[in-house]
Formats: sequence, structure tokens, C-alpha cells
Amino acid sequence: MTKLSILDYLNKLIKREITDDMHTHMQYPTPISKTLGIDIVEAGLGTATVQINATKEKHSNQQGTIHGGLLCELADAAIGTAHSTLIQEGETFTSVELKINFYRPVFEDIITAKASPLHNGKNLSHYQCDIFRSDGKKAAMITSTVMTLRGDKATGR
Repeated sequence: MTKLSILDYLNKLIKREITDDMHTHMQYPTPISKTLGIDIVEAGLGTATVQINATKEKHSNQQGTIHGGLLCELADAAIGTAHSTLIQEGETFTSVELKINFYRPVFEDIITAKASPLHNGKNLSHYQCDIFRSDGKKAAMITSTVMTLRGDKATGR
């Protein structure tokens, strides 16, 4: 078995170079991302970009636009992926706050979320995530606070 850092694992996953003997200490792709069809398209140290092909049949609300909750999940996936690249074995993390501002509607489209850190602290880190429609226009901006957990607080998560 070949154990990789999360960043190395994610970059091999993006390039479709993962083999059965490769693993890391966190689960990727995550079950929620597999369920919703969210793909990681870029990962760097503390950064991540994810995409989803949002369809009216699967992801719309009663008005026919893509549901805002899906945009929140897309941002949370990008931010969680970005933060996971900074997490060491024996550590984990949790979101303690997420705020979203919606700027324009999203219809059936390929939506991209780009997360980057505003501040990386020992225990609390702050991220910004911008969500773009395929026409390049910003649909939403999200900020989030993430807490890194260690020791007993990380056990069992």
C-alpha cells in the first residue's frame, strides 16, 4: 500500500492516476460529492476548485433555478477540500460558520467553486469561496470558518 499526503492523493485523483494500492488518511471522493456529482478539478496547498454539472431535473427549486442549498454544498465541498490539504494525520476539522451571498441566479449549467484561505490559524481558519457560472459571472460568494480538531477531539470523526 502506498500512503500519500492528501494533496498528492487529490492531484492524482484529478489526473485519474489513482491505483488500488494508493490511499490517504481521509476519504476522497466523499460520499456526498459522489451522490451529487461534484468533481474536484484543482487542488493546491490550502486551495481547491470543484465543479458540478447542475441540471434542472436534479438540482432546481420551485422557480426552476438551481437551489441555493446546492451552491452552499458546492462551496462547503471546495472549502473542506482546500482545508483538508493542510490537515495532518490524527487531525480532522469541522465547519463552525458558513455565510453565503447570492449575486445572480444559476440555471442549468456547469458551476465552479474556487476556495482559498483568508487566514490560516492553528485552530481557526477563514476561507472565501467564489462560485461562477460557465459564462464567468460570479453567482455567489461564501465565507466560512473552519476549526481544526486534534487529539481526543479528532477521535472518531
